[in-house]
Amino acid sequence: MDALLDLLAVHHVGNKAADESLLLTNTMIRPNEAIKELLQTYFLSPFKTQQYYNLWHEEGFKNNPVYQMVSAIFDEPEVFIDRSKELAKWLFEQATHPKIKSGEFYVALFRECHIEGEVVDAVGLFKSENKDTYLKVYANGNQMAVESDDGFNINKLDKGCLIYNHEREKGYVVSVVDNTNRGADALYWIDSFLGLRLRSDAFSHTTQTMTMCRKFINEELPGTFEVSKADQADMLNRSLGYFKEAETFSLDDFNQKVMQQPEVMETFNNYCNKFAEEYDVELPEEFDLSEQAVKKEAKGMKSVVKLDKNFHIYIHGDRARLRRGVDEETGLRYYQLLYETES
Repeated sequence: MDALLDLLAVHHVGNKAADESLLLTNTMIRPNEAIKELLQTYFLSPFKTQQYYNLWHEEGFKNNPVYQMVSAIFDEPEVFIDRSKELAKWLFEQATHPKIKSGEFYVALFRECHIEGEVVDAVGLFKSENKDTYLKVYANGNQMAVESDDGFNINKLDKGCLIYNHEREKGYVVSVVDNTNRGADALYWIDSFLGLRLRSDAFSHTTQTMTMCRKFINEELPGTFEVSKADQADMLNRSLGYFKEAETFSLDDFNQKVMQQPEVMETFNNYCNKFAEEYDVELPEEFDLSEQAVKKEAKGMKSVVKLDKNFHIYIHGDRARLRRGVDEETGLRYYQLLYETES
């Protein structure tokens, strides 16, 4: 990622629920060029996806505390230190879950960040929680010495976000990373501290729609209709083929080409509405597809039939060439595969 680290402040944020401390510093970090390059790698290398968010608040994004503090930094960089301390205090106030780890909290201002054809500033917020033990081997006179120390691996950022000075009128464009938490304790970074909501764009629409299709075929369809695993795999295969081949998604077109049967179409349309309401996401009936999102979500749409612990059948093409039956002698079920050549 192209960006230049300009300003940096570091604070220590403990777990408020565990009566740990909040340590605020009053001066900026001024690393030499070698350390600055390592810091840029540490901060920026994890951000590889085009899944973006907006800062959000139920009473309007301008009431989001992070939005207010970041806006002040963009408008007046000379208030950087004071606003970085306010951000650290806000993060500390959200640390109310017993599993939240203490750590260093970095606030950075980056210049020359590239996003969607624009060059803008960005505020980075990062938190280091997990330290690695490493060995230092060095010469001490005519002997070699070995010591150990603890530090942060520059290839393992725990938590981070980049808030681009882009689409300010919509709550900025935000990219986020959380590699440490997956449960309720993760909510404090993305929801409680940052207050994020998925950005309404091609990437999020594609991701959510493909997720919804996969859940419908794997969970809703067999509960409503009598379908075999092969039928589900075939529908997954048709769905993935549609997303890979089309440039735009159309609900009507998708229904005709993938769902095909009127009663399945109706059930799918009802499920779309239920999914959007349950997960609080926007699912337009027509939108441009994101190639990167399709590639990312395709991994979860594998059309595989698993038979006990003995066989896997990968269905890539004509469902008519796969027949299902029951062996009269053993009572075991079987699939019959029809093909022309083998390799």
